[in-house]
Amino acid sequence: MSTVIEQAVQARLVASTPRTETVSATLRYDREDPFAVRMAFPARATLEGVEVSWEFSRELLVTGVEEPAGVGDVRVRPFGYDRTVVEFHAPEGVAMVHVRTSEVRRFLRRAQHLVPAGCEHQFLDLDQDLTELLRDAC
Repeated sequence: MSTVIEQAVQARLVASTPRTETVSATLRYDREDPFAVRMAFPARATLEGVEVSWEFSRELLVTGVEEPAGVGDVRVRPFGYDRTVVEFHAPEGVAMVHVRTSEVRRFLRRAQHLVPAGCEHQFLDLDQDLTELLRDAC
């Protein structure tokens, strides 16, 4: 069984101008990092002209499809019929994208099948993490 889930989603970038742009984004979940999800955007969708990936908690995404969630760099909330808004806050400004809630729910179901919520700790390699943490301490 694969330990990584990747799902392409269509994300609508919301800008201050009337025009919105649709770009492909990728949601990613890795069983080796069971508490986190990643959302990556292609270079053409970023100010820097390079692919950008944001990492945030799976729980934030789960909560955000039902009700507003998050107070930090990433915030998620439902919007209208079958839309979820994901806001990314950075020093350069705020990027806001709309994603179909049905696509987010599908991704979350797949992640839940791979690592059930509440069982994430069973997939952590604490010995390896501690070894890496202490490697430079000596």
